[in-house]
Amino acid sequence: MKAERLAGLEPAAVFGYFEKLCSIPHGSGNTKMISDYLVSFAKEHDLKYIQDDLNNVLIFQDGTAGYEDHEPVILQGHMDMVCDKDADSPIDFAVDGLDVTHDDTYVFANGTTLGGDDGIAVAYCLALLADRSIPHPPLEIVITVDEETGMYGANGVDLSSFRGKRMINIDSEDEGVFTVSCAGGARASITLPVSRHAVYGPCIKLTVDGLVGGHSGVEIDKNRANANKVMGMFLDEIKKRMPLCLTAIAGGSKDNAITRSCTASVVAMGMELEQINDIAAELQAKIRSEYAEPDAIVTADNIDALGGNALSTQDTDKIIGLLCAAPNAIQAMCADMPELVQTSLNMGIVKMDGDRFKMTFSVRSSVNQEKVDLLKKLEDLAALYGAEFSSTGDYPAWEYKADSDLRDTMVAEYEKMFGTKPQVVSIHAGLECGLIGEKIEGLDAVSMGPQMHDIHTSRERLEIESTRRMWEFLLATLKAL
Repeated sequence: MKAERLAGLEPAAVFGYFEKLCSIPHGSGNTKMISDYLVSFAKEHDLKYIQDDLNNVLIFQDGTAGYEDHEPVILQGHMDMVCDKDADSPIDFAVDGLDVTHDDTYVFANGTTLGGDDGIAVAYCLALLADRSIPHPPLEIVITVDEETGMYGANGVDLSSFRGKRMINIDSEDEGVFTVSCAGGARASITLPVSRHAVYGPCIKLTVDGLVGGHSGVEIDKNRANANKVMGMFLDEIKKRMPLCLTAIAGGSKDNAITRSCTASVVAMGMELEQINDIAAELQAKIRSEYAEPDAIVTADNIDALGGNALSTQDTDKIIGLLCAAPNAIQAMCADMPELVQTSLNMGIVKMDGDRFKMTFSVRSSVNQEKVDLLKKLEDLAALYGAEFSSTGDYPAWEYKADSDLRDTMVAEYEKMFGTKPQVVSIHAGLECGLIGEKIEGLDAVSMGPQMHDIHTSRERLEIESTRRMWEFLLATLKAL
């Protein structure tokens, strides 16, 4: 596979396949095209494959000469990507490929997420399968769908055809860091029925913007503000001084991304715009000083309208109460590993949809009971405000395996190749290893990957040299197995 925009980058085959993947729309929930491409690849290379009803793809390849009788190795990643973009980006993720390019140090996409998480895993697998000169044991490849929205592919995939008990998951974003356990999680929603009626008064648009955002697992400990929570604070401060009627509110598009921007429009009664901007300035200074948010923006502007079809003050108060009372961010740290987040949640999405206000959270914990307790807390909060509660996409924690031949082999190969030991860690982000481990008894798994930055944002970057190093390390590991 030859690259065009990424031509000249090494390993050429890896970047060639990665560029091809970037040209095919593959956001979560829109994976049919990318799944069919993987099937066409398998057919082209005369490989046995399975494509299930969810669009998960399994591909099988015999071991190369001298490795035919070795125990199979499972390689795993996911084909979907988080679709986030700058406001001025013309990309329509449903139908357009990415505007991918590089600057000799990083590969990135202009104005959008890159999908290195987890397109690089797929590119590694395809480059490996396409080159029969690379020594390796029998390979069992599983590329899942919809990891980013709840790991639905890994939850539904049938792996009864697999014989392997050793799995390399290629869905980590830090070179030299081997992940060997992770938190479990779930998606939770609170939905409040509301009613609208005509309200007259000055219409004002409130904006919280310029926040850093990021992955709600990997960056939850970086002291980054959540725009939805900041908007709740903004509305609450205004409400203390005058009655408010919301007409609209929207923040975030992914439950597992820390929200960077939130807007709301209100009908304000009895308060001048200048007074609201004083509140905005105080809140902006507070967010900039108390969080890692030097570019936070909090503003209020007049809308060219007088009144509108708004919520009642009572429904508005309920929404403000939910925004302020709902827990968010870190809830508990791990006692045994004080640097590890144990339990957290992220208020990733708030929106008004007709006569319903909805909040969606990503809940994570490496302690199953704490996850259950946190979901119950959200359920109780919903009941207190007369709202509905639901949860989906529950997935188990991936527990640490004390004795791991795969981990020992990978650590030894890394030290041999680079002259230093890798970090062996547990993480707060979710990985599919826990779900796959429930399907394959005794699974021995390690997660690795090349260096990426700012995943799930339009600033996402994939390091070129790290991609090459981790490719060479993957080949050395397979040769050692």
